[in-house]
Amino acid sequence: MTPKKCLHHWIILLMACVFSTTQAGNSNKLQYMGINLAGAEFNHGTFWPTAQEFDYFKSKGMNVFRIPFLWERIQPNLNQAFDQNQQNNLIASVNEATSDGNYAIIDPHNYARYNGQLIGSNSVTDADFADFWTRLANLFSNNPRVIFGLMNEPNSMPTEQWVSSANAAIVAIRAAGAQNLILVPGNAWTGAHSWEQNWYGTPNAQAMLNISDSGNNFAFELHQYFDSDFSGTNTFCDPNHGSAQFVAATNWLRQQGKKGLLGEFAGANNSNCEQSINSALQHLEDNADVWLGWTWWAAGPEWGEYIFTLEPTNNFTTDRPQMAWLEAFLANGVDDVIFVDGFEATIN
Repeated sequence: MTPKKCLHHWIILLMACVFSTTQAGNSNKLQYMGINLAGAEFNHGTFWPTAQEFDYFKSKGMNVFRIPFLWERIQPNLNQAFDQNQQNNLIASVNEATSDGNYAIIDPHNYARYNGQLIGSNSVTDADFADFWTRLANLFSNNPRVIFGLMNEPNSMPTEQWVSSANAAIVAIRAAGAQNLILVPGNAWTGAHSWEQNWYGTPNAQAMLNISDSGNNFAFELHQYFDSDFSGTNTFCDPNHGSAQFVAATNWLRQQGKKGLLGEFAGANNSNCEQSINSALQHLEDNADVWLGWTWWAAGPEWGEYIFTLEPTNNFTTDRPQMAWLEAFLANGVDDVIFVDGFEATIN
């Protein structure tokens, strides 16, 4: 980089920092609001999102799409080339998501496992995981609107083991030349409510401080459901399981100078769940200085009458009831994301 270009780069970056600080202080707008378009993570099929789905949710004001897929589907053998057809499907989905200035979160939906074996074990090493992310980074490093979600919901493992694996992937991503925003989940299904708890081992609030990124462009991905055990497996929502489940994580993010994104949340069609969802999303809006945004779980053609689906019916003419809950927040719009030299200027 020439001295003149370098000076130009840092002047723009300084302006971005000032602008971002001003925005966080004066507006409660999140940067990303959208949905998981599920299907390619199912074992029994290969249901990638359709263009019609992207168009429908964009028309509602959503600007980010989390795209789950199985690691094994994309890379049938460790340290080997991707399956060409599945790679093409992923690229097509990402291109559809990021058109019109929107964003895609690519999400290996494997719970920190490959064929049932934990990442960081002798069967699936950190080097295997790094190879996988090197290949993904090479595919998408030229698209700044692709966000790299390292892994869906690591669980039932030492938190330190996951931190080591995550750091190996981050090193590989940066070594490939990718500057993209990286989302790092915690252990224990990355629950916001349990971020500071220790029933699963070292708390995320402690261990995740050892995440290291030479590009300084990462955020933590947290998930939250509102039923009695926070699993998101039934129609019941505790009306007290709304904003209250985020307070500790929000305070931690602010104290540590970090950012968070709510990668999964949902509620069934009833008043208690509506109350929980409204409370949670209002909390994120009110704390947009540390929360980047949210993606609802989920939509996709394979769900049928799944309790949380937002997949519209009647050939995309009839909304699911929960869509109205989200539209109240989508109506507020999102903050503009500032890019420097083609990539987002983030401040951790």
